Amino acid sequence: MSWSFDLNLRDQDAGYPELQRFPSPPGMKEIASFEKRILQEQSINPSSPSSTTMNTKSKTLQTQILARKKAKAMNMALAPGKQIFMNGFMMYMSGKNLNMFSISITGMAIMNPLKGILNMENAFAPLEGDDDMKDKKSEHLQMPKLLYVVLNLIWLGLGMYKMGSMRLLPTTSADWSGSVVWKELMEISSVPPS
Repeated sequence: MSWSFDLNLRDQDAGYPELQRFPSPPGMKEIASFEKRILQEQSINPSSPSSTTMNTKSKTLQTQILARKKAKAMNMALAPGKQIFMNGFMMYMSGKNLNMFSISITGMAIMNPLKGILNMENAFAPLEGDDDMKDKKSEHLQMPKLLYVVLNLIWLGLGMYKMGSMRLLPTTSADWSGSVVWKELMEISSVPPS
């Protein structure tokens, strides 16, 4: 969860008239005039050296933001891997007996990966590209998403293995004996067939 605060005061905010009575801090007038001058230069001559410096700075800033998004996406993709080891140890310690603890641990090991896979788009939505980088919108998220799905499937497989070892899954032929159709004998004879 990220927090964002807007610290700029506007005319309708409480305390704005009182703040206007105080003099501006030293250097603020020079900064404001410098910003206005740069904006005027960019509007008059877009190929000026200051605008090219601003463009290169904005491009490097975009690449830094993209690199941070990639790192954050990879951390999110590796999160199920940490859960695999923790749940694997908990399932090992719960044993193969049927009790509330082992069933709840196994249920958690099956439901959490399914929820993770189904909510993958919502989990990675904050890391999608901006509108100005439409071509790179999901390109940097392909590998993290694939890794996220693979780790969740491994986690799901571990839960299914635990369910099978607790005999909660129909894995033997005796589990299907209720669906076997027995042939009715049409004729009974004491003479063995030849």
